[in-house]
Amino acid sequence: MQEIHHDEQIEVGQGSSRRRSSTFLALSCVGLIAAPTVAQEAASEEPGSRRLGGVTVTDTAIDESYDRKESSSVKFTQPLLDTPKSVTVIPREVIEDRGFTSLVDILRTTPGITLGSGEGGTPMGDRPLVRGYESATDMQIDGLRSVGRFSHEVYNLESVEVVKGPGGALNGRGSTGGAINLVTKTPHADDFVVLRATLGTDETKRITADINHQLSEGIAVRLNVMGHDADVAGRDALKVSRWGFSPSIAFGLGSPLRATLAYSYLKTDDIPDFGHPFQNSGTTSPLKLKRNNFYGFANRDFRETEGHFGSAILEYDLTESITLRNATRLVRTTNEYIVSRPSFNTTTATPETGRVLIDFRSANILTEGFLNQTDLRGKFNTGGIEHSFIAGVEYSKEKQRSRPAWAQAAGAVPLLQSLHDPDPYAAFNPLVKTPFTTPAVPIKHKTMAAFLFDTLSLSEQFQINLGIRYDDYKVSDGTRTAKNDFWNYQAGLVYKPLPNGSIYLSYGTSSNPSGECAGMAGGAEGAGACTLNNNNVNLKPERARSWELGTKWDLFDEQLSLTAAVFQTKKSNARATDPITGTVQLIGNNRVRGFEFGVSGNITPEWNIFGGYTYLNAKLIDDGTGANAGNKIKFVAPHSFSVWTTYKITPEFDIGGGVNYTGKRYVNDANTQWFKPYARIDATIGYKVSDNLDLRLNVQNLTNKLYYDASHVGIFANVAPGRSALLTANLHY
Repeated sequence: MQEIHHDEQIEVGQGSSRRRSSTFLALSCVGLIAAPTVAQEAASEEPGSRRLGGVTVTDTAIDESYDRKESSSVKFTQPLLDTPKSVTVIPREVIEDRGFTSLVDILRTTPGITLGSGEGGTPMGDRPLVRGYESATDMQIDGLRSVGRFSHEVYNLESVEVVKGPGGALNGRGSTGGAINLVTKTPHADDFVVLRATLGTDETKRITADINHQLSEGIAVRLNVMGHDADVAGRDALKVSRWGFSPSIAFGLGSPLRATLAYSYLKTDDIPDFGHPFQNSGTTSPLKLKRNNFYGFANRDFRETEGHFGSAILEYDLTESITLRNATRLVRTTNEYIVSRPSFNTTTATPETGRVLIDFRSANILTEGFLNQTDLRGKFNTGGIEHSFIAGVEYSKEKQRSRPAWAQAAGAVPLLQSLHDPDPYAAFNPLVKTPFTTPAVPIKHKTMAAFLFDTLSLSEQFQINLGIRYDDYKVSDGTRTAKNDFWNYQAGLVYKPLPNGSIYLSYGTSSNPSGECAGMAGGAEGAGACTLNNNNVNLKPERARSWELGTKWDLFDEQLSLTAAVFQTKKSNARATDPITGTVQLIGNNRVRGFEFGVSGNITPEWNIFGGYTYLNAKLIDDGTGANAGNKIKFVAPHSFSVWTTYKITPEFDIGGGVNYTGKRYVNDANTQWFKPYARIDATIGYKVSDNLDLRLNVQNLTNKLYYDASHVGIFANVAPGRSALLTANLHY
């Protein structure tokens, strides 16, 4: 048996699982040493909520409500109640109360979102589908596009905002089903320290520190650090290790001129997992296998990522009602892996023979990006009509270089594993490193855009929301270049029968040009959707259009928010392969109709609730060949439901729990393979030991339900974690 020493051979993302323990210990010591020093200087009062420079910020220690009234995005010109769009904000309080440690934890429990899987050509990383459409490249960090495929942590997040429906006017290319914005923590004009230490089943060890200190009047610094090391609940041999730190500094807090500089670093070192094989004949769901069956090689497989994220935000209040802002981000991420793929063939590896064919996928991906947005926002009146507006320009350059990282050595033979009793430490074929002299496949994106949004308040009851964006977009792979310019629009009418309620009707568009994955129905990999080739280089962008009718209400003294909406998104010029010519044409047609309901906030001061339900009728009207016409779009659950609630029995003691339900999902266009519906139950108990210390016990997947997160065209099924228990001590000053 040969062990792959990948820490010695990787060009980028240096590191090894053998350094997990020392890294975790070192990071723990940093947090524990820093805490007393800052705590000694901390102010006696706890930090609170305040509004700085037109942006609402909420601290880490006092606001326990699950409700949010505003989006962090400057492009939203009104509070959420008066925004004619479905927006789900998952706040830090929900993330912490549920014991979530990754973005995937959040997304798998959000109605209307399902997950897709990477493999080889589709890189491994966070891959959400919002309202039935690929949204992996529609993710943002503080309102600017997140570059490349990455796995995101939560330690430095204040909230996660899911903006649903076509958002081309808001976000540019893609955004057919919606966009996901990660809102990071920023410095406050306060002093506080929050230390969180977690121990749990499956060798889980995690520590985070959130330290904020006001250096002087108007200047504050904040540092978030994290170390995490664990196995995967219910799975053999798998490891998850990561650490990161995020320092930031703010100048001019509370003054007309403000600046925030931030940097974030995240390093991961895991053993990746493609789960269980699908039976590949007939009408089928995944085989009934033991949850812990791992069909990879623990001494060979690895996934290492490294991310550097730097940002600078400058704001200047020209007047009391007009603000000029510039936001810049620099990004560099690496993603390298070897992962085993279990599958069947027609001879040696079948369910009947009890054997599984194990091949591998690998990639070495370097992504770099520069993004800049300059905008002017504020309010003014014309003829008795109040305008809340934002106008701006964007410029971005993104570059991705990808190559296979490893190849089979000469004389390699097919690898087989036992279907029912695989050995994670079995011998494997030697692999050879792909030389870095081998040219990588370059993909370069360049965008220049301009946008304008305006909300016209005609009266106390009526508002009109308008938005427009123009994009000049170019993508190149070194051989071919595609240039497209396109307009996107949004319009909404809001009627407020009462100050605490609204009814709205809205319309929006999106554009998905060649070379851009976002906006594909069901994460379709066909027709060259994510690559630039001779088939699609001259095609115009796909276009999607959506209508939405909804209502929003703030009840119980505006402590509880209820939302509901019906909607339709339709794409009538989707890319598809013409069966006559064999070329890719804009002849596909797909549609998603649905309904959703959401709730967040407090029923009583002691009773928190957060959740919702989404129904999606996702239909593949025409795939070009007609073979799958009328079928359901793959990866999309028609029914998804989630509710989480906590109740304070006494001021010191609270209990809570929740259930997530995801309905049947097809994993291929022919609708012959699927995942069965599942319901997952979580529970929590919290106890406040003192004003500075509280404890929380989380049990996730209480019934140890076996279910699957995702698939990749029906070859394998990613197994979700089993039951786990986590005990967290939260120390704050």
